[in-house]
Amino acid sequence: MLILLMIITILAVLALVIVLIVHLDRIHRTLRKIGGAGDSYLAKLRLGLRAIETETGHLPPEVTKLNEGLTQTAGGLKGVNESLTNSINSALKQKKYN
Repeated sequence: MLILLMIITILAVLALVIVLIVHLDRIHRTLRKIGGAGDSYLAKLRLGLRAIETETGHLPPEVTKLNEGLTQTAGGLKGVNESLTNSINSALKQKKYN
């Protein structure tokens, strides 16, 4: 009886090891397909991201200049807003007196 239990245990452990090997091999193949070779999805993604980085590399200095210009424009628009507010208030006062 003891020998039968040992044989069943050994067979169960062998089955577990075989299942683990099969699944680890599948995982390994999938990971190699994703990023292992030069024509993999990960390599293509890296090349695409490098192209985007190259094409947009000139933007940071230009954005700084744009922000400075927009800040000056905002200041000018505040002045225009004050002038329009004063004009509206003056027109309302004139209408009130007429």
